[in-house]
Amino acid sequence: MLIIGIAGGTGSGKTTVVRKIFESLPEGEVVLLPQDSYYKDSSDVPVEERQFINFDHPDSFEWDLLSKHVQLLKEGKCIEQPTYSYLTCTRQPETIHIEPRDVIIIEGILALCDEKLRDLMDLKVFVDADSDERLIRVINRDVVERGRTATMVMERYTRVLKPMHQQFIEPTKRYADLIIPQGGNNQIAIDILTMYIEKNLKLSK
Repeated sequence: MLIIGIAGGTGSGKTTVVRKIFESLPEGEVVLLPQDSYYKDSSDVPVEERQFINFDHPDSFEWDLLSKHVQLLKEGKCIEQPTYSYLTCTRQPETIHIEPRDVIIIEGILALCDEKLRDLMDLKVFVDADSDERLIRVINRDVVERGRTATMVMERYTRVLKPMHQQFIEPTKRYADLIIPQGGNNQIAIDILTMYIEKNLKLSK
């Protein structure tokens, strides 16, 4: 089993990198644990205050549960992955049944932030991208998927995303074994990553 952490700023292209890994490997060999699924439940916070939750701070994640789930998968056991709604900022009653696979990918902005989680990883990847490119992707995504206006996204970028990126996300780059510049557009780096995965899978069989 190969456990890979893929981190990087919001809108850096992490999802694209993960999708290309899935496409390059045989079906059923890879499973994804999105860090976003492990946000703390905010149902106890008044609805009008939830828009001010800082989703880019390490304290917003339930690290112990994520590490526990990775450890269980490593031991060959199944897990029930939580689900989270950005629209209501609450953890949903539904869970996703996840079975162990040859490759476990933990993907999220702060995937390399927690030392205990890092210690479970065999490979640590940081997806890098220009800040302007990331902002454009965030605007496009949040307007379509999360019901926000462009003005709301810009305000949140200035107030939260940019300072949190500089304080918490960017510094985790030093833990990476592989840095992918230009995000999901860097096909050469993605090819190198998938070749590494394929080589390790062959050696383990």
